[in-house]
Amino acid sequence: MENNPIGALMQNTMESVKNILKVDTVVGDPIFTPDGIMLVPISRISVGFGGGGVEFSKKEGETRPYGGGNATGVKIEPIGFLIIKDGVVRMVNVTPPASTTVDRVIDLVPQVMDRIDAFIDKHNEDKDNKK
Repeated sequence: MENNPIGALMQNTMESVKNILKVDTVVGDPIFTPDGIMLVPISRISVGFGGGGVEFSKKEGETRPYGGGNATGVKIEPIGFLIIKDGVVRMVNVTPPASTTVDRVIDLVPQVMDRIDAFIDKHNEDKDNKK
């Protein structure tokens, strides 16, 4: 198998996919409202990729008897918005409720972070009041 084009074919496809899959695609540009709220769109990206090729037996005069191809599928799905106002961050989902334990945990992370921040602030206030 001398120098078949499958490598170049796969490389070109992967470069095209790389251009699509940037951080800006997952975490969108912030949207600012007149009342001081910042909305940050969040998306989920799924990618499928496959390819293959075959070299045929050479016939007289042919330089590269080769056949091949590849395919890529990209799915970009909006899942929600981060809402940031006065230092408080909340996640508003636009997808159906979580169906797996991992999805539920991910959904709860912003709420847990808010509670931890409130607990730390209260603890610091109690320390300052005791001094």
